[in-house]
Amino acid sequence: MAFNERTEELALKAAQGDQGALNDLLGLIQSDVLRHTGRFLPCRQDAEEACQDALLQVARNIHRFEGRSRFSTWLHVVVANSARSTYRSLKRRSVEQAGELPSQRPDPRRTSVIAGSRVDILEAMEELEAKKPDLIQALVLRDVSQLEYSEIAAQLNLPLGTVKSRIHEARKQVRATLGESYS
Repeated sequence: MAFNERTEELALKAAQGDQGALNDLLGLIQSDVLRHTGRFLPCRQDAEEACQDALLQVARNIHRFEGRSRFSTWLHVVVANSARSTYRSLKRRSVEQAGELPSQRPDPRRTSVIAGSRVDILEAMEELEAKKPDLIQALVLRDVSQLEYSEIAAQLNLPLGTVKSRIHEARKQVRATLGESYS
């Protein structure tokens, strides 16, 4: 999500309480947010649900945007968290509707009916988050949001070497979870 200076200006005004700027900002970013939630959830309806959640989170939490980094960087975290939250919710609903827990891990070569998404990848990310929560943010910002290492370092307030190390370790953990088919 590379936005122009107008977007950055609107974000700063919205963070200071300007309701008109917030409305303009939400309208301006909606299509980009939908495109990025679609990277997590290829099923259009699921991506739209995650997009709406992300826009709601922006509206509720814009006052937390301090302008130390670019708004687009701040937004990546919100979008990634909303998409992953939507996925977990869809997965939970699917299990409840089935009436029982799934007995085995899905075949990684198949696309899931749940959320129309790659369950294996999302579940590997969930497992990584549960085991090593400090690794997941860097991985999502790099591999899903496609931020530069320096932008990730600024967003997470970490040294560049630490960011690279976390991404390397996160990829290694995800590959181990997914097995040989993803080497």
